[in-house]
Amino acid sequence: MSAHAHGGMHLGEVLRTALFALRGNWLRSALTSLGVIIGIAAVIVMVSVGQGTQQEIDRLVSGLGSQRLDISPGAGRGFGGARMSSGNFFTLTEDDADAIRREVPGVQYVSGELRGGTQAVYAENNWSASWRGVEADWFPINGWDIAQGEAFDSRAYTSGAKVVLLGETVRRQLFGEESGLGESVRLGRVPFTVVGILASKGQGGWGQDQDDLVVVPLQTARRRLSGNASLPPGAVMQVSVGVADPAALATTQVEIEALLRQRHEIQPGEEDDFSVRNLAEIVSARTQTTKLMSWLLGAVAGISLIVGGIGIMNIMLVSVTERIREIGLRMAVGAGPRDIRRQFLAEALLISLIGGVVGIALGIVGALVVGKIGTLPIALNAQVIGLAAGFSIATGLFFGYYPASKAARLDPIEALRQQ
Repeated sequence: MSAHAHGGMHLGEVLRTALFALRGNWLRSALTSLGVIIGIAAVIVMVSVGQGTQQEIDRLVSGLGSQRLDISPGAGRGFGGARMSSGNFFTLTEDDADAIRREVPGVQYVSGELRGGTQAVYAENNWSASWRGVEADWFPINGWDIAQGEAFDSRAYTSGAKVVLLGETVRRQLFGEESGLGESVRLGRVPFTVVGILASKGQGGWGQDQDDLVVVPLQTARRRLSGNASLPPGAVMQVSVGVADPAALATTQVEIEALLRQRHEIQPGEEDDFSVRNLAEIVSARTQTTKLMSWLLGAVAGISLIVGGIGIMNIMLVSVTERIREIGLRMAVGAGPRDIRRQFLAEALLISLIGGVVGIALGIVGALVVGKIGTLPIALNAQVIGLAAGFSIATGLFFGYYPASKAARLDPIEALRQQ
């Protein structure tokens, strides 16, 4: 009776026999699939961290990054402050901001900014918050909306009125369920009237609470809050610029740099006493780094899969040698080379499939744990999991093929002679 007389073994039979063979030596099978388990789990965790970070970066850029420039005082390279006495650290002024507003055509919004930390006190509640002294354009540049109450009116900016907008976190700490509008809050020793509450932004991309701040008009901050910062008159700590057309970001940056060099009387060849940061550039640099990281992590995970596959191949080869007699017997009762090959391939495939399933489960749990514990954003998606499943099947087939065909090539008479 030839192999074809009974149409070969059908699939269910093949799998059953394969399972039986693996169960007979289950500890070895489990250890063999460990390589695949680790590989697949690693692939899933790595890729989901890579993709999560990528999405977070995209969100940052699409939010505000493609249309803003941040100008800081002091040379970009000397930011440690070591080379700068405090006097020449504050090299930017409100006049610089006004000049940018007047003279650089592509600019839509400009805001000078002062910042610091303070205790916000209401009744017996107090909360240490960071404060920002800003101009009107600061809100659109940074994408802040007012949830309740209203923004500062133009008089508040010019007269240095003692009014304040609270971020959601500060409002909750001071007022609990109340809105807090119209109440008087002390910042340091100075009483301020709450005129509005900022719409909540939640956690920032790197885990900080964006709503933990209070905002006051720039002149107010200068007179009332930055008391001991020994600020030169008119100095600001940062100027933010919003550009109307994202495509013009680079040219606008060049124009702003030229204008400030001229205003600060910096000679050609001298170092700037300010630095203009283009968020989009910083972010694209980060994107490159993240891409590279993802590739590296992927490669590491890939290597562990290959190692897993070689483990499968090793064990299958040992298994072929051990089972030479069994193979000879099966050939003698009419199993053809194809059946034998199928048999061993099925075993390799089962090992890697079981490894794949366990690995996928571990990978998903691992990714979720990483997302919970770390500040790394993660994005799990079906594609990655599908890819991992595909990988595990491919590993089994690829590394199982050689042992299977070796088994199929055995000469039945030789095989039966083996003791």
